[in-house]
Amino acid sequence: MGIIQKQGVKSSFYIMLGFVIGAINLLVLFPLFFTKNDQGLVRALIDIGATLSVFCTLGTLPVIYKFYPFYNQYLGPQKNELPFITLLLNLIGFVFLLIIGWHEKDFIIRKLGKSPSLAQYFNYVYPYTFFLLIFYWLEAFAWGLRKGVYTNFLRETAIRILTTILIIAFGLHWVNLPQFIILFSFIYAVPVALLLIHLIQSKQFTLRAFAISNVTKRLKGKMISFALFVFAGQFFNLLAKTNDTFMIVGLKGLSDAGIFAIATYVSAILEIPQRSLNAISIPVLAQSWKDKDFANIKHIYHKSVSNLLVIGLMLFGLIWLNIENLVSFLNWVSHKHSGGYDAISKLIFILGIAKLIDLATGVNGQIIGTSNYWKFDFFTNLFYILLSLPLNYYLIKNYSLEGLAYSNLIALTLYNSIRFAFLYKKFNLQPYTFQHGIFLLASIGLMLGIHQLPTASNFAINILIQSISYGVGFYLLTHWINPAPEILAIVRHFFLKNIPAFFAKK
Repeated sequence: MGIIQKQGVKSSFYIMLGFVIGAINLLVLFPLFFTKNDQGLVRALIDIGATLSVFCTLGTLPVIYKFYPFYNQYLGPQKNELPFITLLLNLIGFVFLLIIGWHEKDFIIRKLGKSPSLAQYFNYVYPYTFFLLIFYWLEAFAWGLRKGVYTNFLRETAIRILTTILIIAFGLHWVNLPQFIILFSFIYAVPVALLLIHLIQSKQFTLRAFAISNVTKRLKGKMISFALFVFAGQFFNLLAKTNDTFMIVGLKGLSDAGIFAIATYVSAILEIPQRSLNAISIPVLAQSWKDKDFANIKHIYHKSVSNLLVIGLMLFGLIWLNIENLVSFLNWVSHKHSGGYDAISKLIFILGIAKLIDLATGVNGQIIGTSNYWKFDFFTNLFYILLSLPLNYYLIKNYSLEGLAYSNLIALTLYNSIRFAFLYKKFNLQPYTFQHGIFLLASIGLMLGIHQLPTASNFAINILIQSISYGVGFYLLTHWINPAPEILAIVRHFFLKNIPAFFAKK
């Protein structure tokens, strides 16, 4: 996949490293030092900030993704006023948020009646939202300049390292809970500063261009229409993914939000390759649509499905086989807070299947979002939120957290089915082959077989036995069926050549 494959490997490394650090934070340090209520408080802060920051962009991010190549081609970096215009709109959006937040403060506190801790610290949502907003804005330009690897490092790895430092500071009693929340609310200030410096030093980004160019005058109608539709679609998409936290906080309280946060995070490990591929594929797809290179779009779609399906099945198998080991570990590490993590087993399994289905559809959303049919992205995201909101409410009220997990599975399945059908009907894009079906069935069989292995009383030994057995079996299966040659080539290069050569030098 050329540029996508090369940068995707680097991005995946940083995202994987970030997930490892994040797993240590969420599965070890947070349960060790914080109560489930405090964990839920941090999760609520993250999800509320993420939702509000996207709202504050006022549709500027999709405009940057799609139209930045035109500005670069016709104006060059020094005369490109798109950074200044979009920054101004972002700041207007944030001011608008502050006005709403101040005016509706009493209403917000009433709605958080079952989560008094969140009501107490709610004002710290605003600095978190602001710096995340600015990071999203800078990240959009970095993606357009093919610097997605660096942004992934900052967002996925650096943020989690900073979080680790804050947790340890709390655990050593250097800061108390209010001080921790204050510092955490400013955590994105560091990545913002680093990314801004990086972009300025590249000499491909400037905020000194203020004059409205002919490009803006010519494209403003398309950009406004595009921004409104795609922004609404993206906001609805994000709201569909974060409203579960809001509903748990409102209906069940912060402790349940803390448990669901762990289940969500573990299942989100499957998103590692997808998030990396999305960051790299968006500018390439935008350029391909601009150049009318439909063959490349078709190639990217097929390869994304093949690669994401293989990696997704590998990760899902490792997670599913070790769910009970994870529960045992969490209850052990959080013994002073009375454990109580048994409920996450079913949650992780159901959410993991939902994520696997999402992975198996490749970069369908990115293809639609960068095409001339980008309005369809809005309508599918609108469908997603209109389906998930009442479904979440009904299922969580009647079936608690397990019902919420099933809601995610149902909504994601229908959402991706509609997108797949659209691409097939409109562009005759169908990325699946007979190989994919055989590989899926064989992988499921391998998981069930490994699951029957005898278990030891020590969860650490269980993790080792089941993970190694599945990893070796999965590699042999992938080598035999070969659904994704690029994945095998990477494995051979990094693990079967570099590592033996390293020891040979010794």
